[in-house]
Amino acid sequence: MSTPSGFDELIHPATRLSVVALLAATEWADFAFVRDSLSLSDSALSKQLHTLEAAGYLEIHKEGGGRNRRTKVRLTGRGRTAFEGHVAALRAIVDRAAPTTAPAPPHTGARTGR
Repeated sequence: MSTPSGFDELIHPATRLSVVALLAATEWADFAFVRDSLSLSDSALSKQLHTLEAAGYLEIHKEGGGRNRRTKVRLTGRGRTAFEGHVAALRAIVDRAAPTTAPAPPHTGARTGR
């Protein structure tokens, strides 16, 4: 079985897929919102964000300073395209595994109509 076109090994790990899926639903998201939504530690999320940023899949913007510093993230066009391609590839995998016809109901051996 070959891997469908669009399958993205970088996005596929569960944590990165969750991050990208969350960001795909918004324009910008606060770091704290992403962290809390996915129940991640600051360091775990930061590592995933930097990996995705290095691939050009997201943009990180920091504003303010000191205790008032806010970090916001968003998918880039490249990241959104990669996510959409990965979702399509996952659907293709699932569709190939699905039966082409509905299975017959199990035969119970019980007689009716008497």
